[in-house]
Amino acid sequence: MGQDQTKQQIEKGLQLYQSNQTEKALQVWTKVLEKSSDLMGRFRVLGCLVTAHSEMGRYKEMLKFAVVQIDTARELEDADFLLESYLNLARSNEKLCEFHKTISYCKTCLGLPGTRAGAQLGGQVSLSMGNAFLGLSVFQKALESFEKALRYAHNNDDAMLECRVCCSLGSFYAQVKDYEKALFFPCKAAELVNNYGKGWSLKYRAMSQYHMAVAYRLLGHLGSAMECCEESMKIALQHGDRPLQALCLLCFADIHRSRGDLELSQLKLHCLSESIYRSKGLQRELRAHVVRFHECVEEMELYCGLCGESIGEKNSRLQALPCSHIFHLRCLQNNGTRSCPNCRRSSMKPGFV
Repeated sequence: MGQDQTKQQIEKGLQLYQSNQTEKALQVWTKVLEKSSDLMGRFRVLGCLVTAHSEMGRYKEMLKFAVVQIDTARELEDADFLLESYLNLARSNEKLCEFHKTISYCKTCLGLPGTRAGAQLGGQVSLSMGNAFLGLSVFQKALESFEKALRYAHNNDDAMLECRVCCSLGSFYAQVKDYEKALFFPCKAAELVNNYGKGWSLKYRAMSQYHMAVAYRLLGHLGSAMECCEESMKIALQHGDRPLQALCLLCFADIHRSRGDLELSQLKLHCLSESIYRSKGLQRELRAHVVRFHECVEEMELYCGLCGESIGEKNSRLQALPCSHIFHLRCLQNNGTRSCPNCRRSSMKPGFV
């Protein structure tokens, strides 16, 4: 299969994919991969296969094609292609929760010599790295990476990247329990979808609606949470997005549990396997867990450097400084210092996040 025919078949697969005929699109692209001798065409079709398997939740297949794409990029001897393929490798490992590998591949991307694609993909590399640090509960580095990704988005007028970063920041603030910001950032993502997303995939709307649902539930606005979660699930079902379907099911279970619908909340019991031993009444073991909890708080710097209280135990308004240290907003407002209490950097002006 030559260059022109390869291009035609890739476009045919894209049209099928965009009309939700995913399996037929995969068949077309797989056939191109088997028969095409055009290296650039093979590289492009591998990218299509990586994206499709990511959205379908087939992460091991996604990783397999990302590895083949790396080899193709090396054959092409093009730095731009190599950067793109390493980013796909990082994303694949992120989806598989191999967060240390994700960070390693992201650093490889950032260490490549200057490329034309660097400005465009640098923000996506920072976003993937931030998601990996968040998965490891390394909150300050996660925040630093998200801030870099936002800077890339603003400097390059990349509304799509900004939308994705806002959704990740929603997850970040939900984990550290600043529920107002956990809602603010997904709402910002939804606003970007409404203003700029006419030609975007519906997955961006679904993603923002899901994160809004999580924040609304945490704030106790269960009607709004249910409405957003139903919208997200509707899109996920239309597009066969199984990972998002699973997340929506968990969110539905949390909403019903918060409403007191205990039978429906049993869904979550089948999905989560942690928190089994706390109610056993074993005081010695319980004390050991309390000690370990406080050790983890220290290790992750999940405490306010002004009042000393831990962050993430209850809903509270937080403020991140440009150095990415986090404090209670009330503590910063009541404190007269002009530098960060943790690292003594001079600027107290809030950053992007």
